[in-house]
Amino acid sequence: MHSPFPRATLPLLAASLLLAGCSREDEQAQEKGGQRGPAQVGFVTVQPTSVAETVELNARVTAYQQSEVRPQVAGVIRRRFFTEGSVVRQGQTLYEIDPRLYSAAVSEAQANLQSARANAEATRVNAERLGPLAEMEAVSRQEYTNAAAASRQAQASVAQTQAQLETARINLRFTKVPAPITGRIGRSLATVGALVTANQAEPLAVIQRLDPIYVDIQQSSAELLALRRALSRDGVTPARAAVRLRLEDGSDYEQTGTVEFAESLVDPNTGTVTLRARFPNPHGLLLPGMFARAMFAQSVNTRAFLVPQPGLSRSPAGDATVFVVGPGNKAVQRKVVAERTVGTNWVVTQGLKPGDRVIVQGTGNLRPDAQIRPVPADTPQRIAPPEGEGKQRGDSNSSAPAKAD
Repeated sequence: MHSPFPRATLPLLAASLLLAGCSREDEQAQEKGGQRGPAQVGFVTVQPTSVAETVELNARVTAYQQSEVRPQVAGVIRRRFFTEGSVVRQGQTLYEIDPRLYSAAVSEAQANLQSARANAEATRVNAERLGPLAEMEAVSRQEYTNAAAASRQAQASVAQTQAQLETARINLRFTKVPAPITGRIGRSLATVGALVTANQAEPLAVIQRLDPIYVDIQQSSAELLALRRALSRDGVTPARAAVRLRLEDGSDYEQTGTVEFAESLVDPNTGTVTLRARFPNPHGLLLPGMFARAMFAQSVNTRAFLVPQPGLSRSPAGDATVFVVGPGNKAVQRKVVAERTVGTNWVVTQGLKPGDRVIVQGTGNLRPDAQIRPVPADTPQRIAPPEGEGKQRGDSNSSAPAKAD
């Protein structure tokens, strides 16, 4: 009789039938009395690692330096020497106030100083002349005492008028209003011809230094208290990580900054503490008043565990739980503390020990204390055909030759 299969395929067919028979035997061995065998689950072995405690907080951009240009003498503005919106240098003249009154005050103070010096010279000579005469009792001692006192008073008058002259010169220099700092100046709030005074409330202009620039970060006092308590525990250390910014349009700022300091008081209106970070701003992209989101690491937990997200579930009350491989290959449910994620992993800070085998695959129908067959995660599973289907396939194969005969 001619075989319906080529001679070369007979060994392969025999091997397939043999594997199917082995699969049925394994399945029958696992199913005794109508009960299925242990479910195969995939696990990962966890070890403690260092994980940065990253926070994302609201922030507001503020100038690195800001100075309000104000007049220090009264007068009428004669000229303005800068272009609005330009960069000015420290000491650069911005405005000129009419200097004529102050120039006249300098001349008057110079004349008063010359008069005081002349009077001082006369009283000095008179006191020196009366000194020998008083020794010879040609004049009374009282007359010499009065002359010496007048000489000293004249010398004090010289010092006084000299100080007045210096004050007049300073006021004259104040008629040229300089830039207190280097930075970008805004619009001029006073025009040529305006009368200004030394005590006016409104500044002439505002100068801001924008490179570098500050970013004030607002953190609630409750979060700061939790951080300080965490730092008091073993395994948590402070971090000096770079600060990243997310701008109002959702884009990330290309430069990184560093936290300079944290204020030691809580704002009673908002319940927040201000942390100040400094950023380079070479292109002037950050402007004062701009809103942003700051992301940075405040601490590093050196005893945290990273658990893949499929291995962790939460109860209706919000409690986080995982299944671990227990003694005798039984599933043990364990309550853990996991408050945040890093990438595709949960950060577990409590509830696990080094070397625990956390089940991350096959957890769909897993129950506590269930018998399991643990394998490393991502291990391929052997899928055998159902017993009934195998029997039917075997019966059909066995009946085929009979029909052929």
